[in-house]
Amino acid sequence: MTAIAHEINEQNAAEAFSKQSGIFDELYSGNTIVNYKRVRVRAHVLNYLKPGGKILELNSGTGEDALFFADKGHHVHATDISAGMQQQLKLKVSANNMDHLVSNELCSFTQLQSLKNKGPYNHIFSNFAGLNCTGELDKVLNSFSDLLNPGGVVTLVILPKFCLWETLLLFKGKFRTAFRRVFSRNGRRAHLEGTYFTCWYYNPSYIINAIKNSFDLLSVEGMCVFVPPSYIEGFAEKYPFTYRKLRDWENKLRFSRPWRSIGDYYIISCRKK
Repeated sequence: MTAIAHEINEQNAAEAFSKQSGIFDELYSGNTIVNYKRVRVRAHVLNYLKPGGKILELNSGTGEDALFFADKGHHVHATDISAGMQQQLKLKVSANNMDHLVSNELCSFTQLQSLKNKGPYNHIFSNFAGLNCTGELDKVLNSFSDLLNPGGVVTLVILPKFCLWETLLLFKGKFRTAFRRVFSRNGRRAHLEGTYFTCWYYNPSYIINAIKNSFDLLSVEGMCVFVPPSYIEGFAEKYPFTYRKLRDWENKLRFSRPWRSIGDYYIISCRKK
């Protein structure tokens, strides 16, 4: 994929998420498994945040996480390539009187060298696979070190190349969905609100190897390994006992191999040397 093709893909992704920005919270705020994932991710990040830390958030969306960390006393610079998402974030920040703790900037994570607010930061954070929307993840990762204080931490939530739950869809005859990640060297076409763009999948080893000269691995934990992906709607409500058991198994095994890298997502944190 050429540089121009990558740029066009980013523009398409920005358009898609801008179209959905007005209803994004309505679509997902009531989803039990989405809320489970948010709790998991936030708890992970809080393990590494010092009081009053400065966070650079990538693909910040409507600002749900930015407001959460601001409410904990952290300063968040929330960035996104989607103008619609940035507009929703600004409205939400103003309504919650958080302007003194949350700032924002329209900027692609592949262009962080052009970021106006370069920090330095204590933490860089990207949630819910926003970084899977680029085929230039190496470019993004290589820009992190200059934006962080010594000892600063990066936490990313990424879609891996293999998802146990998706593979089980093979038994329902959904062959394309079951193997869409495995055979995706050149990315897979996705669509949202009628707009098409390409997504890529990355295993933890890709990130670890890309930044090993500047960062040390802190942890990797699988998410939605046993708990089903949130797009299996109503699972937690229809099968509450099964959902609780699956959640318990996941909480016990989420840091263990192979489970930590075969969920719908994984959470990875690395510390700058």
